[in-house]
Order: sequence, then C-alpha cells, then structure tokens
Amino acid sequence: MDSQIRSRRRVSDHGEVFTPAWMVEAMLDLVRGETERIDSRFLEPACGSGNFLLPVLQRKLRAVRAKFGHSDFDLRHYALLGLMCCYGIELLADNIAECRANMLGVFARYLDLDEQDDLYRAASYVLSQNLVHGDALTLRTNDGRPIVFAEWGYLGKGKFQRRDFRFDSLTQMSALRAPDSLFSLIEKHEVFKPTRTYPPIGLSELAALGDAWGR
Repeated sequence: MDSQIRSRRRVSDHGEVFTPAWMVEAMLDLVRGETERIDSRFLEPACGSGNFLLPVLQRKLRAVRAKFGHSDFDLRHYALLGLMCCYGIELLADNIAECRANMLGVFARYLDLDEQDDLYRAASYVLSQNLVHGDALTLRTNDGRPIVFAEWGYLGKGKFQRRDFRFDSLTQMSALRAPDSLFSLIEKHEVFKPTRTYPPIGLSELAALGDAWGR
C-alpha cells in the first residue's frame, strides 16, 4: 500500500497526526525545569512513535550526564531512572513497537550500550512496561485489561523499587482534589494505593525480566 494512502487512512480512521520537532521543543521549553529533572514523570497518552517522549528522554539523559558524568555507576543507574519516568499509551500496534525501539535506540546510543549489556536489556524491559499498547480514552489495553503503570523509584546502591497503579485510579485524582469537590480534603495516600508492590530489584534481575519478555 502506498505510504501516502496509508497515512491518509490513518488520519481519517484514528486522527493520527505528527507534531513537528520544532513545535515539540517549543512546548517542552515551557516546562524546561521539569524536562530536565531526572525523576519527573511524563505521560504521553497518544505517544505515536515517540515525537514527544524522545526529546524528553534526551533532555533527561543530558541532565544525568551533567550531574553524574564523573561516576559510571551513577550515570548508568540514574539514566535508567530517567527512562523509567517516561510513559506512553498508543492505540496502534506498529506505532507502540516503533516508539519502544526508538526510545531504546536513543538510550543505547547515548550510553554506548550493546544488546548484551545488562543496562540495555533492563531498559528494554522497562519500556515494555511503561509504553502501553492501549486506548487512553477507555483506559484499557488492546486486549481489554485495565491499563496499569509501573511507578519506579531508585533506592540507591543499584536497587530500584516498583509499585503498580491502575491508570483509571490515577485519573480520578484531579476530580477528587478539585476545591469544590465533596472529596477535596481526601488524603493522597487514600487514593494512590498500589495494586502491587515489588521487592527491590537490581540491573541484572531487570535484564533477566527483559530477556523473558523478549522471548
């Protein structure tokens, strides 16, 4: 099928559009401080092949290099944390696959990783969890399950912590916190309850999960 015909059909069927790079950078500059904070979390609910997430990751990686370039150990682990804080949802299967590949490519090139490196394989697993094939409007994955996001935190000394949260629960928070809401005084911990909390995990263990996911 001609690529232009395919593109027109996707615009018609799915509203697929691509924001030009200059506009993406201008929009990200409006929240420059957050894009350059390693542990700030970004979610693109219609991420396509990564037009927004890729420059966010690049900014985070530059911030990691500036802060931790003196230590290879810290550089590698905080770079992974930066990747862990990038999230996306995409309706089209080819787009989500391309987004994962693009994000992994940027990450690997920046850190000069080959496919056998534990960090490369760990990053592959993180992207499989953070970039979801699903519908942000229905809050469900392509196979009908509720979308669940992994919240990653770096504990130091090479260990990461993962907690899972349902996306539909997270989206309720803005309504609950509205000033005129009956629930405006509700505490955050009463809403943000993880569906699952995992034991601390290191790079080699994340890499093994990546190997299992890729098979």
